[in-house]
Amino acid sequence: MKKALCMLLLMALCPLSAFAETTGEMPPAVYMTTEITPEGLMAVYEALGRQAQGENVAVKISTGETGSNYLRPELIGEFVQAVGGTIVECNTAYGGQRASTAMHYQLAEDHGYTAIADVDIMDENGSMTLPVTGGTVLTENYVGANLQNYDFLVVLSHFKGHAMAGFGGAIKNLSIGCASSEGKAWIHSGGTGGSMWGGEQDAFLEAMAEAAKSVVDYFGNGERALYINVMNRLSVDCDCDGNPAEPDMHDIGILASLDPVALDQACIDLVYGAPDGGSLIQRIESRNGLHTLEHTQDIGFGSRNYTLVNIDAGLD
Repeated sequence: MKKALCMLLLMALCPLSAFAETTGEMPPAVYMTTEITPEGLMAVYEALGRQAQGENVAVKISTGETGSNYLRPELIGEFVQAVGGTIVECNTAYGGQRASTAMHYQLAEDHGYTAIADVDIMDENGSMTLPVTGGTVLTENYVGANLQNYDFLVVLSHFKGHAMAGFGGAIKNLSIGCASSEGKAWIHSGGTGGSMWGGEQDAFLEAMAEAAKSVVDYFGNGERALYINVMNRLSVDCDCDGNPAEPDMHDIGILASLDPVALDQACIDLVYGAPDGGSLIQRIESRNGLHTLEHTQDIGFGSRNYTLVNIDAGLD
């Protein structure tokens, strides 16, 4: 039943966008499988047609607080090893179990990540500055200094809700996720350097879009990066919450793209098309979460138009 429901959603979303008619260009492809398994993860990666290359491949995940819905090692381990990846993360700016490097490494071990790959807390040596081009709220972004050690970036995200951003996917993982503790506070303040918690909401959302663009630009304008979202355990709360609300909608699948904006938009559309997506939709709209994707277009970053390609037939 669940697979049949997802197939109906895919049929509704798959037709080519009017984007192709008005620009003469094909919109970016977003590949999807409803199989949330190690095999499904490998399949969407292979469908992209871009291999993670270079001696040092970073796989950016959220290590998650204990008790959260973080991506389990048994799901992602085969994939991380196949791309020869190092799992990378940065410390938090809000406290919790990941606020210091020593505690963060311990949590990564507790969650099973050190058993599948090397782990690098990228801001253990401080921050590095990336320029933000075309931004309206940021001129620079502060990421973990160790990001400079990597040739290729795989952004492997658990798609879910978020208490402040409305939702979290590839854009949040690129921005808040790659930001050092210092950089997280900078983005949350909307680039003012003020309070993380009292800043203007739309400025925060815009700062996320702009910070994400700076990371993509750093990796060869995205030529040395790829993006995967896992749509399972779809709570309204983020993996930064150790006591998240229990998911009240079905798992949807794994999606992948070479365009992080298209990827997040496809996930949003699948949530809006789901008959049981009401709680997550309310969380997104109550935080004006779609403004993050709106702002990506304002700054010329990615495409909200896409073609959704179902690869399930190839897995049978």
